[in-house]
Amino acid sequence: MTSSTEKAEPTKPESAHDNFSQADQSKESHASDSNTPKTHPIENEETLESLVDPDDGADLEPEEEDLRNQLLRAMADNENLRKRTEREVAAAKKYGPFSFVRDLLASLDNLEKAISLIPENKDEMDETLKNIFIGVDMTGREVASVLERHGISKINPDGEKFDYNLHQAMFEVPTNEAEPGTVVQVVQLGYLLHDRLIRPAMVGVSKAVEPEMPASTED
Repeated sequence: MTSSTEKAEPTKPESAHDNFSQADQSKESHASDSNTPKTHPIENEETLESLVDPDDGADLEPEEEDLRNQLLRAMADNENLRKRTEREVAAAKKYGPFSFVRDLLASLDNLEKAISLIPENKDEMDETLKNIFIGVDMTGREVASVLERHGISKINPDGEKFDYNLHQAMFEVPTNEAEPGTVVQVVQLGYLLHDRLIRPAMVGVSKAVEPEMPASTED
């Protein structure tokens, strides 16, 4: 027997092919969106000259003009910070050993005094003492080489004109053998780190000899 009521025909499910087609279309759409270049005023290497061009912001609204000015100020501050940081890093590399060398000056002075007391003729000395003197002299030469490689130089102004930027006068020496204001004695060597003074040289400076006044005779 045939039923009087007809059963509703079930909905036909989507085929796998249709599902794959929709997935491919969504992927292609997503890929095309991702491949579309996004423009940005800074990432597209827009120069600062074009940003500060007065004609460039002629048609901007007040709010847009304010944002534009804030952007320019932020870019200028960023550039100034970059340059200042580069200068500070360069100065730190150049003058980094300043405090270290200043603390070593007393040891360097003692080494200089020891080297200055080494006699030139060592032939008649004991072999052990002779080797000690040679070792001290070689140590002094090596230390001087290391200091020179790091931009540290000695100030030994013997016979030079007195310079208050590099020298410190400890006393005056009356003499006519040198022009007044000439360094005639170096008490202590000075040191420079590149162009920065670590310690001035302690010196004695010449001055003219005052002529003797003739003694007055009584009538």
